[in-house]
Amino acid sequence: MSDQHQNLAIIGHVDHGKSTLVGRLLYETGSVPEHVIEQHREEAEEKGKGGFEFAYVMDNLAEERERGVTIDIAHQEFSTDAYDFTIVDCPGHRDFVKNMITGASQADNAVLVVAADDGVAPQTQEHVFLARTLGIDELIIGINKMDIVDYEESTYDEVVEEVNQLLKQVQFNTEDASFIPISAFEGDNIAEESDNTPWYDGEILLEALNDLPEPEPPTDAPLRLPIQDVYTISGIGTVPVGRIETGLLNTGDNVSFQPSDVGGEVKTIEMHHEEVPKAEPGDNVGFNVRGIGKDDIRRGDVCGPADDPPSVAETFQAQIVVMQPPSVITAGYTPVFHAHTAQVACTIESIDKKMDPSSGEVAEENPDFIQSGDAAVVTIRPQKPLSIEPSSEIPELGSFAIRDMGQTIAAGKVLDVNEK
Repeated sequence: MSDQHQNLAIIGHVDHGKSTLVGRLLYETGSVPEHVIEQHREEAEEKGKGGFEFAYVMDNLAEERERGVTIDIAHQEFSTDAYDFTIVDCPGHRDFVKNMITGASQADNAVLVVAADDGVAPQTQEHVFLARTLGIDELIIGINKMDIVDYEESTYDEVVEEVNQLLKQVQFNTEDASFIPISAFEGDNIAEESDNTPWYDGEILLEALNDLPEPEPPTDAPLRLPIQDVYTISGIGTVPVGRIETGLLNTGDNVSFQPSDVGGEVKTIEMHHEEVPKAEPGDNVGFNVRGIGKDDIRRGDVCGPADDPPSVAETFQAQIVVMQPPSVITAGYTPVFHAHTAQVACTIESIDKKMDPSSGEVAEENPDFIQSGDAAVVTIRPQKPLSIEPSSEIPELGSFAIRDMGQTIAAGKVLDVNEK
């Protein structure tokens, strides 16, 4: 185990082999017990799908999973020499985009999976655009399914070129992108160099993951702890539960919950069913605050220091990227915003400027509408109190997804908060 942690997003088009790759990474790093793999192997062979055990490893994370074996959720983690990785948002999850954007899954870096036999697909584009908008720094691009294209170097080069064009289009610094020809299914260039790609002499996937830059731990930012649930536990009382995004939580701290606007002194902090004196970013905690009752706070509140409480927005300005709008978005549109653990209907009060997504320059001031593929700066008014922070100050609480009619239609980051 290493003491350095990374949140890693595995992104890309749904059929390009993300699940198989995640299964392969877990398998190659010894993160899935051998007996579980064996069960999967038998199961796969019975269904005439020998060799699918890696895909099966991740299959149970699909909510529809009907097959017997389930793997403890902890196995979305794997370790290399340099880092303990948590795979944020598992492949196959319908709300991938929403999860990628809202608090708990702020990825530090990402692996983009692109199938060699298919190249850039619509979701590839969407995920790359999102990765850039949400500030993912380094992209490792696995050109997958090389086995299907007979490990042809020319096919690999074509796909690399195609992806590079896409990166340029969305202003992703191509120097922060590295390409690797892989087969998640066969295991080529994942944990060891493949004889099938003698023409490739770069890093293999696990080496590239090891060499990712260290994320800056957000401990020097003020405490921000979005509340996921509020429980009543006999003998303790009210226990809010959530994951610390930034800062530190200590017993004895005076804290404030916003937008509920109540506060008190932290009496106890519990983690993994043990009492602890303090907790830090990434920790999932339950804690008890003197004088706070079950009805005083709710999911979507953010806990912070009493002397530096979380901001509550009267309005906020944000940069958004529109992926699939109802048709066009105009001022007055009121979809649901998902920010950290909060879900609040918000009105797009004005569309301030439309950006050219390929250059980042302002393309048009105060446009009448925006549509799919547009990037824009907008002013937003929450319909009920919402705690949110400027992305430049506390990125973990500065991004959101916009949803309507059961799908994610846009993603964005907060530029500026006009407080209540």
